[in-house]
Amino acid sequence: MKLNELRDNDGARKGRMRVGRGIGSGKGKTGGRGQKGQKSREGVSINGFEGGQMPLHMRLPKRGFNNIFAKDYAEVNLGAIQKAVDAKKLDAKGTIDHAALKAAGLARGGKHGVRLLGKGELTAKLSFVVAGASKSAKEAVEKAGGSVEIPTVVPAAEKAAAKKGTAKKAKA
Repeated sequence: MKLNELRDNDGARKGRMRVGRGIGSGKGKTGGRGQKGQKSREGVSINGFEGGQMPLHMRLPKRGFNNIFAKDYAEVNLGAIQKAVDAKKLDAKGTIDHAALKAAGLARGGKHGVRLLGKGELTAKLSFVVAGASKSAKEAVEKAGGSVEIPTVVPAAEKAAAKKGTAKKAKA
């Protein structure tokens, strides 16, 4: 047996049926599409069309919405952080921020930063710099002797408004 002699068993792969190749083939003339009508022609676009009746996807009620202003946080539980500290994936002496959690493989995504959640036990004394933290997470970190710092970020719109205000004052 050589690599160039490998092949599928007979009948393992079925060949494509060539339609519209004469009456004798069994799939000639209409090519298995029946007689006339939109579906027998090329370029049919009637997915979900129900003959003028209100389609199912329009009959069903709408639910919920997508908030375009929602912040995208990477959520990390304290228990997972403690496991990473025990496994020496996280340095307990330095400050723990989004970059450190990402390097340890704990924070995935999180366009707007990391949010600490209080699930699990935390015994190590750690200092965090994160975008947000739940009340229970904050309490657990402070109980273990650590600290949680949540830096305030000025939104771009407020920065622009502040800039305009200073420009007007300078002209006057």
